[in-house]
Amino acid sequence: MSPFSDELNVKRIELLSELAPQAGVIALLANPSNAAVERTIRDAQEAAQVKGVQLQILKASTESEIDAAFVTFVQLHDGALLVTADPFFNSRREQLVALAARYAAPAIYEFREFAAGGGLISYGPSLASMYRQAGAYAGRILAGAKPADLPVQQPTTFELVVNLNTARALGLTVPPSILARADEVIE
Repeated sequence: MSPFSDELNVKRIELLSELAPQAGVIALLANPSNAAVERTIRDAQEAAQVKGVQLQILKASTESEIDAAFVTFVQLHDGALLVTADPFFNSRREQLVALAARYAAPAIYEFREFAAGGGLISYGPSLASMYRQAGAYAGRILAGAKPADLPVQQPTTFELVVNLNTARALGLTVPPSILARADEVIE
């Protein structure tokens, strides 16, 4: 199962730029311990250049480094935050959402669970759909299929979720173009 998450950072930067057009800087929160971090940073830099925004890299691989990254983020003034896809960040969802609220950071995340937990916006694969795909694969293997004969699966469902309560708390007006594309709007 390939989550196809980092490839969506280009779209996340576009969404964040549309949602927070005043943000001249987008901070990319990345885990330096992740093997794909250099590719993630490179792709995000290209996307930011296309959108005409400055990209600031913030690295964190521990809880205290996440706290320090938000302190650095505040010093950027008029910025927005893209939290990269990473299992460590997924496990620190509550901390990330709370810090984004405390520091009034317009932030975009990978999974809908972030927006459902109080984050501003998320765009990424549906965890529920990926779990169903994994379950179907497990069923095929249990029925005798050889794992090596099965193709790598990619997500087929992507979700755009917007939390209007968080947008109001941040003083942001969500553009109708984003609301029209949203799979879920939390009020």
